[in-house]
Amino acid sequence: MISPRIDRLLENVDSNYASVLVAAKRARQINSYYHNLGEGAFDEFPPPMIETASKNYLTIALEEVARGKIKYHYR
Repeated sequence: MISPRIDRLLENVDSNYASVLVAAKRARQINSYYHNLGEGAFDEFPPPMIETASKNYLTIALEEVARGKIKYHYR
């Protein structure tokens, strides 16, 4: 079961494909942030932009997308 629901994600992205790409990239950034937390590399990797009880990086990224915290554009 995906949380948040797909219909909430599609309010802030234009397709399912875009939601997957944006969330996957953001989850990698969150993973890098926590991995480098002790090394002091705060500027390179932004921390999570929401408060959540989840420890899963992909779930955190999807919640950020659903709340409209992430903006993206196509190249």
